[in-house]
Amino acid sequence: METPLTVMPGHMSLDDLRRVYQGPVKLALDPSCLDNIDAGAASIQAIVESGKTVYGINTGFGRLAQEVIPRDKLEDLQRNLVLSHSTGIGPLLDDNIVRLILVMKAASLARGFSGVRAVVIEALLNFIDHEIYPCIPAKGSVGASGDLAPLAHMSAALLGVGDVRMQDEIRPAAVVLEKFKLTPLILGPKEGLALLNGTQVSTALALAGLFEAEKLLAAATLSGSLSLDAAKGTDAPFDTRIHAARGQIGQMEMAASYRALIEGSEIRKSHEDCEKVQDPYCLRCQPQVMGACLDQIRHAATILKIEANAVSDNPLVFTDSGEVISGGNFHAEPVALVADNLALAIAEIGSMSERRIAMLIDTSISGLPAFLVKNPGVNSGFMIAHVTAAALASENKQRSHPASVDSIPTSANQEDHVSMATHGARRLLPMAQNTAAIVGIELLAAAQGVEFRHPLQSSAPLEVLFNEIRKIVPSYDEDRFFAPDIKAAQDLVTSGSLREIFQDILPSISVDWRDE
Repeated sequence: METPLTVMPGHMSLDDLRRVYQGPVKLALDPSCLDNIDAGAASIQAIVESGKTVYGINTGFGRLAQEVIPRDKLEDLQRNLVLSHSTGIGPLLDDNIVRLILVMKAASLARGFSGVRAVVIEALLNFIDHEIYPCIPAKGSVGASGDLAPLAHMSAALLGVGDVRMQDEIRPAAVVLEKFKLTPLILGPKEGLALLNGTQVSTALALAGLFEAEKLLAAATLSGSLSLDAAKGTDAPFDTRIHAARGQIGQMEMAASYRALIEGSEIRKSHEDCEKVQDPYCLRCQPQVMGACLDQIRHAATILKIEANAVSDNPLVFTDSGEVISGGNFHAEPVALVADNLALAIAEIGSMSERRIAMLIDTSISGLPAFLVKNPGVNSGFMIAHVTAAALASENKQRSHPASVDSIPTSANQEDHVSMATHGARRLLPMAQNTAAIVGIELLAAAQGVEFRHPLQSSAPLEVLFNEIRKIVPSYDEDRFFAPDIKAAQDLVTSGSLREIFQDILPSISVDWRDE
C-alpha cells in the first residue's frame, strides 16, 4: 500500500508537490485543519442568516457585483457561476497537471479563509483518491480574478457536469460519480466562487515547468562537462578564485560542479601544455550562464512553493473578527513573473547546449572529425542533428518573450490589468521538451567526441555518464536512421535519472527557507 501524502494546509513542501506531479497519490489532510474549515463555513452561514449584503455570498460577480441576490436563489447563483464560466477551449491539460490543481485547491480551501464546507474539500479529495481527473481545456484564462475558466471546468465535474478522464478514458462526470457512489456536489453560498477563484492552474503549469527545468539544468551541466573534455577544453576558467571574485552564488556552485566533474580526466591531462589560450564561451562561460539559470530556477522554486500553499480566492473570511474582506489574491502576477524567468532559463540552457553541439561538429574548433563521424563525406554524421538542435533553440527563443508584460482588460474594464500567467506557464512544458532534445543531442555528440579520444579516459564521473549514454545508444560508426537515437537521449534527459545519479555533485534546487 502506498503511504498517503498527509498535507498540512499552508505547509506543502516542493517534495510533496513533486510527488503529486510524478504520479497518483492518496491524499490526507492533517486533522488539525478541520476546526478552521468549520469556523469559516459557519461565518458564511451567519452572514446569510443575517441578511447582510456581502460580495460573493449574496451578490453578483465582477461588474455585476452591485446586484443583490435573494436567499432562495443562492444555490442557483453558485451553480450558474460554475456553468457560465466553463468556457475553456483547446487541448486538455494532462493528468499530472490536473492532479496538482486538485491537491492545491483542496489544501487552499482547507486553510479556512474561503468559507467553504468540509464536503467541498472532501469532493476534491475523492477525485484525487479515485484518480478521477476533470477534463480541463488548456486555454481561456488570463491569470487574474483567478484561473476562472479552467477552474470552472474542474468544478463542473464535481457537480456531475462535463467530462472526466480516468485511466486514459474520457467519460461523462455524472457516470463516473455514479460508478463510485459519489454524490454530485450541491454548492452552498460562496462555494462556487471559492472554487473558481485562485491561481492553482497557473501555479500547477509553472510547477511542472520548474520540475522539468531541474532536470534540464542537471543534464546540461553533465553534457557541457563531457563536451569540454571531448573538445580538449581547459578547466582553468572554473578556478574557485575567479568565481569568488564575482560573488554570484549560483555561478560559484556551478563552477564547483564543473571542477568535480572534470577532475582526474586523462584527456584533460594530455593537453595541459597545449598552445590554445582560450576556449569558446560555450565552454568557458558555463558557470556564469548556468549559474544565472540556477539562481532564476531557485527563485522560481521559492515563489511557486509559497503560491502553492497560498489562499488565492476572494473574498476572504477572517473568523477572528467575523469580517469578509474583498482583495486581489487571485491576481497571478507572482506566477507570471517567475514563469517568464523559467522560460528564459530553459531557453538559455538550450541555447548554450546548441552552441556546444555546433562547436563539436566544427573540426576547426574541436579538433574532432568533421561532424563527429568516420569517413565524413560518405557519412553526414551529426550535421542535421545539429540543425534540429538549432531549430529547437530558435523556437524556444520565440516562445520566451515575456507574457507578463502583456495585459488586456476584461469584464467590462472591472478587471483592467491581468497577469497572463496561465499561458505564460503553459508554454514551459513544450519549451522544456525542446531543450531536452537539444541536450540529448549534445550528450550523443559529446559521447561520440570522447570516443574519438580513446584510449585516453575521461574523469570517473564522466565515464559513468558516458556509460549511461552508451546503454541506450551505441556508437555512431556510420550513418543510420538517427531519430530513435535522439528520442532515446531526450528521454534520458526527461527521466531525471541523470540528476539522481549525480546528485552529490550537482547543486540542489530546493533551497528555499520553507523547506528547512
